[in-house]
Amino acid sequence: MKREKDKVLDPQEVMERIATAGKPVVAGIEEKDVKHWATIYIMGRGYRVPADLTILTAIEYAGYKFIRGCGCREGFCGACSTVYRLEGDYKLHTGMACQTRVEDGMYLVQIPFTPAVKAAYDINREEYKVNVFFKYYPELARCISCNTCTKSCPQGLQVMDYIQAAIKGDFKKVADESFDCIQCGLCALRCPAEIVQYNVAQLGRRMYGKYGGREPEHLIERIREIDAGAFNQEMDEITSLDRAELEKRYAERRREAD
Repeated sequence: MKREKDKVLDPQEVMERIATAGKPVVAGIEEKDVKHWATIYIMGRGYRVPADLTILTAIEYAGYKFIRGCGCREGFCGACSTVYRLEGDYKLHTGMACQTRVEDGMYLVQIPFTPAVKAAYDINREEYKVNVFFKYYPELARCISCNTCTKSCPQGLQVMDYIQAAIKGDFKKVADESFDCIQCGLCALRCPAEIVQYNVAQLGRRMYGKYGGREPEHLIERIREIDAGAFNQEMDEITSLDRAELEKRYAERRREAD
């Protein structure tokens, strides 16, 4: 008999396991236990869901099964981008489905992928000058400073500020202001100038990392330790463990304080 880890699993079985593992707790809620309800609209159809759910779990509560576009589930990876309108409100709102809670009268549109052009470049061949931004993203010149990108950002980043920094060639500010970007694409989706802000920011961070920033001393020291074989014994031990022992050690690992 083959062990579980040696058995070749059927793809359908794997998908069912993933779906079961990701099944939200709300699936077992009885209606009598729910005090507040909200009506949301998915693909134009109304659904009555518990009012304290996130958009992600509310959609699942309504009976939909995610097979892509739900990302890390309740984390912050940027895969569950959502555009929505509220009843009686002409504005278009944006957010992450795993973080944004449902509201009564919410009309939802899921956007698991935002089409956007990403320039191909080799930073080793580029000069550390403002021209590099306009070379690959000339649409920067069309920025009208409307701040729509900033208002769309679920991270609360000052997107317009780092775009203006890119226009001025301030690589450090681009890197600092965009550091927490999760590349969900909502800024680019709303931009009237058709700027792909997160790709511009990525170029800026890469250029600053190569040419503008200093290598941290602790990183250099750690590389020396790795090259000298300081961690070989621990790595050999870890790679020799079976799955059960690895899971046990992971559960018992020391965690950093918040």
